[in-house]
Amino acid sequence: MDVIITAKEWASESAGERPPTLLDIRYRPGGPPGRPQYEAGHLPGAVYVDMDAELAGEPGGRGRHPLPDIAAFGAAMRRAGVRSDRPVVVHDDGLGWAAARAWWMLRWAGHPSVRVLDGGLAAWTAAGGELTTEVPAPAEGDFVPEPGALPVLDADGAAALARRGVLLDARAGERYRGEVEPLDAVAGHIPGAVSAPTTENVTEDGLFRPAPELAARFADLGATGAAEVGVYCGSGVSAAHEILALAVAGVPAALYVGSWSEWSSDPARPVATGADAG
Repeated sequence: MDVIITAKEWASESAGERPPTLLDIRYRPGGPPGRPQYEAGHLPGAVYVDMDAELAGEPGGRGRHPLPDIAAFGAAMRRAGVRSDRPVVVHDDGLGWAAARAWWMLRWAGHPSVRVLDGGLAAWTAAGGELTTEVPAPAEGDFVPEPGALPVLDADGAAALARRGVLLDARAGERYRGEVEPLDAVAGHIPGAVSAPTTENVTEDGLFRPAPELAARFADLGATGAAEVGVYCGSGVSAAHEILALAVAGVPAALYVGSWSEWSSDPARPVATGADAG
């Protein structure tokens, strides 16, 4: 199943008799909600979804972006018009992290057809696509989440996978190495994890690299699908982008949702630093 859609493809599908449901997931880490930017101009038909309020639970011991209450998530998706029998396309206006989190959440919750607009809003406008300030009022959807369609890891599971398979750390290399840590109390990485910055999944214009390039990149890191693959980041958002890139390359992977923000909150958990995995 395709996991990304180009701006040209979206232009064609959105003009059809029954276009996919379109969700706008504007988000800036540590920044204000994206609704004002959405209201200032968005893709025609797009419904705004709040990354922090609707795609994550309250921050705490489970990390900065734990899974939301599943009933609340389902209600938010139905308010946005999501239906089980209708494809969904999601996008943001940044690095693609928030859109990938929405993609992952919906797929994990059992929706059969979700794609990310490759390059997001910038790719749409670069292709000549128009924006609108008209806010749609979608009919109530019928999507009822059934979690478990995609694999997840907890802290113990991530530690075990790092020993028996390939655990990718999607954060910037300097955070992996423990040189800096702007968000969490402890710097470093999960012992055995391999540095795989999310930024290397895309080209300079923010589009995903072609599938063969991504497959080669992940193969160099040991992630070929022959062994179990897991991914974590700071709080489980950019790691979803890595899982999306792995899906483009044809490699399935599990998400450690709590990620480093959960792992590092427990002083009993081991921490590794430096360039070498482990």
